[in-house]
Amino acid sequence: MEPAAATGPAPARRAADAAPGSRAAATGPRAPRLDPYWVAGTLFVLYTLLSVCRYRRMLTMSWDLGIFEQAVRAYAHLGAPIVDLKGPGTNILGDHFSPVTALIAPFYRLFPTPVTLLVAQAALFALSAIPVTRLAADRLGRGRGLALGVAYGLSWGVQRAVDFDFHEIAFAMPLLAFSLEAVVRRRWRAAVLWAVPLVLVKEDLGITAAAIGVVALIRLRGGGHSPDGVRHDGIRGDRPVRDRHAVALAVALVGFGLAATAVSLGVIIPSFNNGGSYDYWTKLSGGDGPAPVIPLDTAVRTLLWVLLPTTGLLALRSPLLIAALPTLAWRFASHDDHYWTTDWHYSAVLMPVVFIALTDALTGAADSRRPWLRSYAHHLPAAALAAALALSTSLPLAALTQAATYRVPESVRAAERLLDRIPDGATVESDVPPISRLANRCRVFWYGDTRGMAPDYIAQRVPDGRNLVDLPADAERMHPGARYALMGVEGGYVVLKKKGRQGKAGSAPAP
Repeated sequence: MEPAAATGPAPARRAADAAPGSRAAATGPRAPRLDPYWVAGTLFVLYTLLSVCRYRRMLTMSWDLGIFEQAVRAYAHLGAPIVDLKGPGTNILGDHFSPVTALIAPFYRLFPTPVTLLVAQAALFALSAIPVTRLAADRLGRGRGLALGVAYGLSWGVQRAVDFDFHEIAFAMPLLAFSLEAVVRRRWRAAVLWAVPLVLVKEDLGITAAAIGVVALIRLRGGGHSPDGVRHDGIRGDRPVRDRHAVALAVALVGFGLAATAVSLGVIIPSFNNGGSYDYWTKLSGGDGPAPVIPLDTAVRTLLWVLLPTTGLLALRSPLLIAALPTLAWRFASHDDHYWTTDWHYSAVLMPVVFIALTDALTGAADSRRPWLRSYAHHLPAAALAAALALSTSLPLAALTQAATYRVPESVRAAERLLDRIPDGATVESDVPPISRLANRCRVFWYGDTRGMAPDYIAQRVPDGRNLVDLPADAERMHPGARYALMGVEGGYVVLKKKGRQGKAGSAPAP
C-alpha cells in the first residue's frame, strides 16, 4: 500500500524547495541561482592551487604538459603544431586529433608559460560543475543539488585529472556536462550544439557525441517532462512538430559523430602522421607480441569505482549512462594496461556523465512506488558528498592541507638556476621534470628520441647509482660524433653541454 507522502520532495514542490518565496531570496550573493557559480569558483581556486603548487615544486608527472605546451606555443605563433617531444618535426595532429587546444594560444601568447595551460585546465574543469550543480538543484532541491555539485567537483576522477598536469580532455568536461544537462531538460538543439565540438577534442569523442544522440532518441521515444514540467509523449501518436525536428537533430548527431571519428582515424590523422597511419591501433592489436586482455577483476573494480562511490549504483537506472560506454569500451578493449585502472586522467570524462545520470535517476526514483527506493534516493546525494569528502583525504586535493605543498624546496630552486643557464633557442634532450622549465623557450626533445640529431644540451635527473663522470661518455654513445662535457649538477639534476656549442642567451626560440 502506498504511503500518503513520499520520502523526498514531490516533483511539483522541487522548484519551491529550491527557491524560497521572497524576492530577496532570489537575488543577491546568496541567491540559489548563484550556487553553481560559487561552487565552480571555489573549485577553480582549489584546482589552480593544486596544479600550480605541483608545477612550482617540479612534480610534473608526465611529458604530456610539455607536449601540449609545444603544440599551443606553435599555435600561438601561427605555426603548425610541431611537437618535437613526439619526435623531431612531428605534427601533433598526426598523433591525436585535438585542434581545440588552439583556443589556449591567445592566452599563451600573452603568458608564455606552462602555468597558462594549467590554469586553463582548472577553469574548464570548474566550468563543468555549473551544469551538474544547476541541474541537480533544479530537480532535487537546493541542498541536495549543492551536495551533488560538490561531490562532482571532489570526485576521484576529476581529482586524478587535475593532478595529471594537463590534457586535452579538459575541454570535453564542460561540453559533456552542458550537453547532457540539455538532454535531461529536453532542450535538443542545445544538446546537439554542445556535443558537436567534442569531435575537435579527441578523435574517440566523436563516438561519445553519437552516444549522446542515441540517448536523445531514447528520451524522445519514451517521452518525459518538458522544462516547464508538462508531460508530453515524445514521438508517439500525433507528435508535435518540434519533436520531429528533435528526432532529426538526434539522428544527425549520431551520424555526424560516427562520421567524424571515421574521418579523423582514417583520413586526417594519417595525413599528418609521418608513417601515414594511426599509431594507436597497436594498442588494440597488441603490436608484435601477445595481446594481453583486461583481467575480469580489474574491469569490475574499475566499473565499481566509476559507479559506486559517485552514484551508489543508482545511475544505472538512467539511459544517460550510455554516453559513458564508448570511453569504457576503448579503454577495456585496449591492450595497454594503463587504460584499465583508475589512475591518471582517463576517468575524468566519465564523471560528468555519471553525475548527471545520477540526477536523472534520482528524479525518477523520487516518484517510485517502492518506499525503500524513494528513501535511498532521498539520502543518496548526502551519501555521495560524504564519500567524496572521505576519499579526498587520500586524493590529490588533500595536499592543499599540508604546509609543504606551498613551499618550494631549495633543491628545486637550485635545479631551476642550472636549467636557466641553458640559452633560449637551444636544442635540449630531456626527461620529464626539466621539460616544464624549457619547453617555452627551447626546442626540447624526449630523452633517447632525437632520431640522429645531436642536441646542444642534455638535461636529466641524476641517474641512480651512476658515476657523474660516466655521463658524458654515455651521451657520446647515444650521439656518435658529438662530444659532451658536464655543465653542472644541482638539485638532483644534471646538464651536459655539447662541446663547441656557442649559444647566445636571448636568441629567438626555434619554431
